[in-house]
Amino acid sequence: MKCPYCGYSESKVIDSRPTDVGERIRRRRECLGCKKRFTTYEMVESVPIIVVKRDKSRESFDRDKLTAGILRACEKRPVSLEQVTKIVDSIESKLQSSLDREVSSKIIGELAMESLKAVDEVAYVRFASVYRQFKDINTFLEELNKLLTEK
Repeated sequence: MKCPYCGYSESKVIDSRPTDVGERIRRRRECLGCKKRFTTYEMVESVPIIVVKRDKSRESFDRDKLTAGILRACEKRPVSLEQVTKIVDSIESKLQSSLDREVSSKIIGELAMESLKAVDEVAYVRFASVYRQFKDINTFLEELNKLLTEK
C-alpha cells in the first residue's frame, strides 16, 4: 500500500476491524518510510457470473430470478422459504467457487432440479416441466417414470 504522505510503498498494519456493514475491513497502517499513520479500507472484489442462455445470449446471474423460479415450483408445497434460500445459496456458492465466469443456464437448471428433487418431488417435476419445456403428456410421464425408477 502506497503511503499518501511520502509515496513509500511499504507499510505495516497496526489495527484491523470490520466496518459496520461487515462488507469491508478498515485497516490502520503505518508507513515504514515516514512513520505517519493512515487508514485504508479493503473489500472483496466480486467477479460477476455470466449466464449463457439457450439462444447463446448472455446476461448477469440474477439470484432473484432463480429464487422466483424455485418459489414458483414450490407454490402450495410444504417447502419453507428458508429451504428455498438454502437451495439458492448452495447454487450460487457452487457457481462462485467454479473457475468458470461464464456458466450455461443448463448447468444452473440442473443444479436447481437436483436440489429440488431432494426437497420435494412435486416441486422438482414442476420445475423440470418448465425448465425442460415438456411438449406433451408423454414427456411428462417419462420424467415421472424416471423419478419412480430411481426410488
